[in-house]
Amino acid sequence: MTSLLELPTVRERMHRLSVDDYHRAFEAGAISENVELLRGIIVTKMPKSPLHEFVGQKLMLLLLALLPKAFQVRCERPLTLRDSEPEPDLSVVRGQPEDWLTGHPTTAQLVVEVAVTSAAVDESKAEIYAEAGIPEYWLVHAVERTVDIYREPTPEGYRRKITLAASDSLQSTSLPGVSFPLADIFPIQK
Repeated sequence: MTSLLELPTVRERMHRLSVDDYHRAFEAGAISENVELLRGIIVTKMPKSPLHEFVGQKLMLLLLALLPKAFQVRCERPLTLRDSEPEPDLSVVRGQPEDWLTGHPTTAQLVVEVAVTSAAVDESKAEIYAEAGIPEYWLVHAVERTVDIYREPTPEGYRRKITLAASDSLQSTSLPGVSFPLADIFPIQK
């Protein structure tokens, strides 16, 4: 049976929200907090497994220890982009919390998504992040113990994608001094 959203006639008739409409709907209580706006479509966020939380926490602690003071690590906080307002698992932005009192950041130096059951959605976000000019996007495949690293953003997507295994080290090109063995973010295999 074909899903309703897979029908071309339905997809053509969908009404997309602007970021401003999304904000107004949220302020009016018309949408829940467990969603994000992707390409004008409200998408419910996936529940997080213990593995997802483990890898996300390890990454956050590493980034906090390695980043210069000019940057902030944001955990599941919105980025306001052209037609989307994703809430990446982690984002690294330049500035201080006071800088976002009246609006969310509109860019980041790095965005990280941890995928356990959400790989297809997280892969599609690469285009959104590239279009926004975010220089580096890490898609962590927690079960597979690999990381896809996207670099060189263009309006059409990232020019470069490399995949690293848990036995490799990762060195950020957008954040000076951020380098670590990937084994540090994954659970020890028994």
